[in-house]
Amino acid sequence: MAKPTEARIQTRAHQLWELAGKPEGRQEEFWHEAERELSADPALNTEEASETFTE
Repeated sequence: MAKPTEARIQTRAHQLWELAGKPEGRQEEFWHEAERELSADPALNTEEASETFTE
C-alpha cells in the first residue's frame, strides 16, 4: 500500500481543521488524524467529514 503524500495529508488535515471550527494550537492533532485516515483508506473521499472532530 502506498504511503499518502505530504500534500494529500496537508489537504486532509486542513479539511479536518475547518470542520472542527478552525481551533488554534491543534495542528499536529489534525495532521496525525489525516495521516491515519489516509493510510487506512487511500481511496478516502476527501469531501467526507471525519467523525472524530465533528461529534
